[in-house]
Amino acid sequence: MITKKNLLVVSFALFSLFFGAGNLILPPQLGFRSGDFWWLVTLGFCLSAVFIPILGIVAHAKLQGTLFDFGKKVSPTFSLIYCYLVYAISIGLPSPRTASVTHEMGIAPFFETSSLLTSVIYFGLVFLFVINRSKILDALGKVLTPAIILILVCMIFRALFGYEFDFGKNQLENPFSSGILEGYQTFDAIGAVVVGGVIIISINLKNDQIPYRDKKRAISKAGLFSGLGLFFIYTGLVLTGALFHGQFDDGISRTALLSGISLKTLGNTANLFLSILVGLACFTTAVGIVTGTADFVKAQFQNTKRAYLITAVIGCVLGVVMGQFNVGYIIAVALPALMFIYPITIVLILLNVLPEKYASKKVFQWVVVTTIIFSVPDFLGSIGLGEATQDFVKWIPLSEFQMGWVLPALLVFLITNILSTKSQ
Repeated sequence: MITKKNLLVVSFALFSLFFGAGNLILPPQLGFRSGDFWWLVTLGFCLSAVFIPILGIVAHAKLQGTLFDFGKKVSPTFSLIYCYLVYAISIGLPSPRTASVTHEMGIAPFFETSSLLTSVIYFGLVFLFVINRSKILDALGKVLTPAIILILVCMIFRALFGYEFDFGKNQLENPFSSGILEGYQTFDAIGAVVVGGVIIISINLKNDQIPYRDKKRAISKAGLFSGLGLFFIYTGLVLTGALFHGQFDDGISRTALLSGISLKTLGNTANLFLSILVGLACFTTAVGIVTGTADFVKAQFQNTKRAYLITAVIGCVLGVVMGQFNVGYIIAVALPALMFIYPITIVLILLNVLPEKYASKKVFQWVVVTTIIFSVPDFLGSIGLGEATQDFVKWIPLSEFQMGWVLPALLVFLITNILSTKSQ
């Protein structure tokens, strides 16, 4: 049986894995731009950045397997392609973004150095840690997350009790959908299907005699506890951003806003401390992403060290190339990839959570294919080619919110289940 202490450890580990340092720059600007609708944007953000990722952990608790198991009901080939896409996106976007966040929050305010130099040094160190697989970062990570949370909680409380609840005007056309789409940028749904397998392995190593049902219940509880923690932190950050609506220019960047709020609420020393902690936490995240990707590729090539080394080199080179750009640019570049891969990930999570009788192999296949087809217009729109599908898209419900895949996928899910029931 998993003890309460072990459950707490797993809950905190999940929270730490989801709460990447890059994530905390997203909620404040949402609040800053949403005005009186900060609560609505919070609901949208937490739907895609908390609820769906936690369902991903629940799905892992049910499967107790790896990322490959999420899509194998569609077909083994599809699942393998999906895995490669997820890992390629991970080393190409969220990993480099950690270097960009580190430069903008921890380097640029204090030193006159170029972002390229920061990126080169940053991923040079990442490469060394990935090759040597040092356990120093694991120990460091256990200290970083609590320290960052403590500073953020202090910042949030200082904002709540030090500023009037005057939120200004909403600048977002659709606050709820804007929150959902910004939640995509956390990459947490993708993180759930990737790191959930790591949690399963860790539990099995320490508790290999525990029955399947007990592990499933414990992992699901840990997911719920970590989800509640994420919800309160994200809500506090959105509300804090809303309280500072008149304190900064409307066009302020995400990193500058977080630094500015930290400076106003906590002063120079705490702001400097937060910048250092964020930089270190970003570094551990980058090492984790590159290591995880290299491990996956290595497993596909008969566990050869060469495959691991080549993947690590590619991951760090991509990090240098992309990491020299500012955070806003990387977020903009990430949008097309997310508009395609995120709907598929969400659907796979939801289908894997459902009981087997509602999620047969045929249901998986038809729902995923439908999701892919109806995600294409949103993908094309995100790269400026929306006019090519405009006549078609206007008939799709929710397409104006860039979620035209939702109702078609739901409809196909219902029809496929009804037909399957009648054929039995």
